Amino acid sequence: MALSASDIAAWQGRNPRAFGATGRTRALRWLGGAAFLLWLGWSFWLFDITPTRLWNGLSGLATILRLMVPPSPGEMWLDILKGIAESVAMAFLGTALAALVAVPLGFLGARNVVTVTLLRFSVRRLFDGIRGVDQLIWALAFVRAVGLGPLAGVLAIFTSDLAVLAKLYAEAIENAEKRPSEGVVAAGGNRLQALRFGVLPQVLPVMLAQALYFFESNTRSAAILGVVGAGGIGLQIAERIKVRHWDEVAFIIILMVLTVAAIDALSGVIRRKLIGKREAAVG
Repeated sequence: MALSASDIAAWQGRNPRAFGATGRTRALRWLGGAAFLLWLGWSFWLFDITPTRLWNGLSGLATILRLMVPPSPGEMWLDILKGIAESVAMAFLGTALAALVAVPLGFLGARNVVTVTLLRFSVRRLFDGIRGVDQLIWALAFVRAVGLGPLAGVLAIFTSDLAVLAKLYAEAIENAEKRPSEGVVAAGGNRLQALRFGVLPQVLPVMLAQALYFFESNTRSAAILGVVGAGGIGLQIAERIKVRHWDEVAFIIILMVLTVAAIDALSGVIRRKLIGKREAAVG
């Protein structure tokens, strides 16, 4: 049955969006689009982003890329290997310490473990405060505190990763099943034993996977920390950029990529073996 004009008008009054955007909606969309374009243009003007600067920058980048070919280790290739080893050691120590300390902090920040709202809120805000400071800022602070060298890098990685891992661990603990811990309590176990045998085995694979990922990520971050004096391969990169030895910079970058790829493959093997053994033991 065909609808009359009055019926269509009635339906349009009840469901105006079903018949397309209204005039007010279209006007707001145009106004929002114009405001976005104005903001974008103002940002370009503020940062002096011009076609000339972009073209000159791309031309300079092309020159650098040409100078990187072929990559060369140079005469001081032993220093490059030492820098790579320092970066991997910094990442491992900082991540391992952060992962260990983050476990009890994660339990303190979990809603199903700490029922005192004020305590849990304070712990969570502490995590947010530490996470709000970038790893590079921590490195600059620790370089001033303990001096140049890998120790500042280890402390920077430890501090920045501690809060992030603790927050991730707390969320994993909150999502753990209640039945295993309730079974431990029903069998006569106390609260601590319920956390140890009922909650920790559930979240341990997640904690392990996250720690291994952070180790891989921190291997890359350690290169940046070295630029500000926190040791590692970053110092070698900064020195070669200053003297424009781009072929050696390219060699270092390739070596870093291979190192991160090897760590990623090794961490995958370790993760599968440890989690597989745990699942076999549980089964």
